[in-house]
Amino acid sequence: MGTPADELRRELAESGVRPGAEVIVPSYGTSEAAEAVLLVGARPVFVDIAADTLCVDPAAVAAAVTPRTAAVIPVHTFGHPADMAGIERIGARHGLRVIGYGPEDESAADVRRRQAHAAYLDERLRGVITQPVAHHVCHTYQQYVVRVPGNGRPDRDAFARALRSRGVGCHVPVQTPVHRTSRFRREMWLAETERAADECLALPVDAQMTRRELQRVVSACNALGGLLQVAA
Repeated sequence: MGTPADELRRELAESGVRPGAEVIVPSYGTSEAAEAVLLVGARPVFVDIAADTLCVDPAAVAAAVTPRTAAVIPVHTFGHPADMAGIERIGARHGLRVIGYGPEDESAADVRRRQAHAAYLDERLRGVITQPVAHHVCHTYQQYVVRVPGNGRPDRDAFARALRSRGVGCHVPVQTPVHRTSRFRREMWLAETERAADECLALPVDAQMTRRELQRVVSACNALGGLLQVAA
């Protein structure tokens, strides 16, 4: 059994994506979608994300379509589904294959626990900006991502170091957008992608976390967030 990236490559080939074609992909996230495009001999075209979902922006997809475009890969980012309906309408208008992609979820029970943990954090976190989720959207919280207000990457990285010193595990979900990695190196500016790479931080929301551990996350974030706001 292959990896999800292998399955994506096969799906691209089976859907008729030929060498030299263009495939629209987001730059914010992992490189798997872009790598799969290269493996079938096509060219990944990187587009920006929507600020609220961190998933590919349908308006950016529409603007990137050319006569060479064969497909779009909307990536479901951190468990938040991409706007498949909006992107499928664009695909239908231009005759493009739309292939949703994202890592497989864990068990339904684990997803429900992560969703409950995320709801707890959403209600209590102050000093960081939580991700809005529309009522009709099923976010599975493979990662719980917030934004750290202030001076972009310097404040975000300092915030992360301070959280870790207080025993709260956290990590930067995307250090470098895919289009700026050495593998691809595209000279382009994707404003929301760059801003997310500078501001976003993933907080722990594992299904096995206890209420005490969640409270520690809230206490540490709220104390540090207050200091950042005063300093600003």
